[in-house]
Amino acid sequence: MIRQRTFGIAVAAVLAGLLFAPVAAQAAGSGFPNQHAPVNLRDAVSLQRGAQLFVNYCMGCHSANHMRFNRLTEIGLTEEQIKEYLLFATDKVGSPMTIALRPADAKAWMGKAPPDMTVIARAKRPDYIYTLLKSYYVDDSRALGWNNLAYPNIGMPHPLWQLQGNPQLKVEERESHGHMMQVKSTAPGDMPGTLNALEYDRAVGDLVNFLVYMGEPWKLQSHRIGIVVMFFLGILLVFVYLLKLEFWRDIKH
Repeated sequence: MIRQRTFGIAVAAVLAGLLFAPVAAQAAGSGFPNQHAPVNLRDAVSLQRGAQLFVNYCMGCHSANHMRFNRLTEIGLTEEQIKEYLLFATDKVGSPMTIALRPADAKAWMGKAPPDMTVIARAKRPDYIYTLLKSYYVDDSRALGWNNLAYPNIGMPHPLWQLQGNPQLKVEERESHGHMMQVKSTAPGDMPGTLNALEYDRAVGDLVNFLVYMGEPWKLQSHRIGIVVMFFLGILLVFVYLLKLEFWRDIKH
């Protein structure tokens, strides 16, 4: 059983690597370091804020077909809150998080259909997504007016520009091991967003936190079950040991 499970995990890892190799190679080629995403699946308030951000700013183009709205009750939302704050008029609480945009139309308009976001955090890793959403800058040479340090020449415009504003590219010359090198970063632009820098970082963290939860909504429950199982095995070990002593006492005598 262990060998079969290990083999299955290895096959899945190989397939995932082959599927996302082009994107990963391009991201790695940027040479831009990832920042640590503040993921905490026990923070229900963060998950709720992230769910609202996802619905308001991501679901215009990205679906989450394998996630249903009613699962958000697991992060502390009531069905009434889901209906009032997260659902569109035609949606139902038990409906999957789909969008009206058809993949064929998206491909015709954008050149590529936006991916489903249900397991995006498992495929691209939370730190990468967190860094990506904090690395946009205005680039007038691009057709959509945006570029990204973590993903150069990205085809997706800045989804959270209303919150962040219009960050600009900042290039500094720094000496490293006797050689001058360019260090790229972003700086606030002349059009502020609705959030300041700290609030924006928290918002991105909340969104990434929700994406991680959405990819593995059973993770917290599995951890709780694991703790119960380990506690049970600990108690069982005591009785097994006592039973062993009882058997050996009869054999010795």
